[in-house]
Amino acid sequence: MKSVCRFALVSLLLFAAGLVRAGEFRLEVDAGTDGRLAPLHQANSFGCSGGNVSPALRWHDAPAGTKSFVVTMYDPDAPTGSGWWHWVVANLPAATDHLAVGAGNPGGALPASARPVAGDNGEAAYLGSCPPPGPAHRYVFTVHALKVEKLDLPANATPALVGFHAWANGLGKASATFTAAR
Repeated sequence: MKSVCRFALVSLLLFAAGLVRAGEFRLEVDAGTDGRLAPLHQANSFGCSGGNVSPALRWHDAPAGTKSFVVTMYDPDAPTGSGWWHWVVANLPAATDHLAVGAGNPGGALPASARPVAGDNGEAAYLGSCPPPGPAHRYVFTVHALKVEKLDLPANATPALVGFHAWANGLGKASATFTAAR
């Protein structure tokens, strides 16, 4: 009995110290196979054709104390010197654990409190992949778990400002990376 109690106490202390986790915060994206974005998600601008439809996202095991989420899609390989923000949504409620296909598109089913932020194309909606001809680009989907119920953002908030506040108020993040080329 003493050894069982000792094991339970050690396990509790390790869990409290963050050395043992109940579950790892993770993101699943229904975007394609073999790590490549599906053609459905190719943008209809910049010379690509496709549906330009935001993929379904699901996240699991958010950190304790999460009060809201931010979701982003970013291309670090865009030929801009600063990458390209394709999609930014702030102020998703803590009860949210997924976004359905098309949620990021105009008229998509986002929670009422969600705040789409204009990406680098100037639109506050999902913009699918459309890299220039050449090497594949990486597209990083990330969900940030925040310790605040909402980010107080100005009307002209940029993805960089949202990122700053997400990092300053973050409890954890989960990402999934896909590639696309043409």
